[in-house]
Amino acid sequence: MDRARAARAIEEFLRALGRAPEGPLASTPSLVADAWCDELLAGYADDPVRALAAGAIPTAATTELVALRGLDVAMMCPHHLLPAHGSADVVYRPRGTVVGFGGIARAVFLATRRLVLQEDAGADIARTIVEALEAAGALCRLRLTHTCLSTRGACHPRATVDTLAFAGSFATPGPDRDAALALLCAVAPQGTPSEAAP
Repeated sequence: MDRARAARAIEEFLRALGRAPEGPLASTPSLVADAWCDELLAGYADDPVRALAAGAIPTAATTELVALRGLDVAMMCPHHLLPAHGSADVVYRPRGTVVGFGGIARAVFLATRRLVLQEDAGADIARTIVEALEAAGALCRLRLTHTCLSTRGACHPRATVDTLAFAGSFATPGPDRDAALALLCAVAPQGTPSEAAP
């Protein structure tokens, strides 16, 4: 990424809006460039499949479902360049290979810290798990609040967008998908409905 060029572009953007980059806006071009290069688009620094496969751990034929809920997600809408934030839930069925939970979290981070549609990010995460771990099946639910919906246009500040993506044996209706969805929507311990449940 060309940080200096990005900063110059932000300066020109501010001027085009009739706002000179001075006073409280004097450092805005460099701050915005740093935020985009170091954080908002940090997912382009690595390939999610490669990163997840690197942490794969062989197991003794483990096939029980694994669920990881409530991963924090922040991503940038490619249409308006405005952020969306919320959570990701992942369920997968191993087939002889698992990975540390931090590896799943890293794959979700890499797939979402990009200019990407929510629908595509969820599909990428599910496919990544199947491909990198040779899992039987995987699903990813993203539940996000989009500032392009909450602060502009229709202005619905309380609206959330849920997407559900399937890969592998979860991609078609059947026992595997049913079991994964049942686990995704299961009630959390102490009788408290999971925050991830619909």
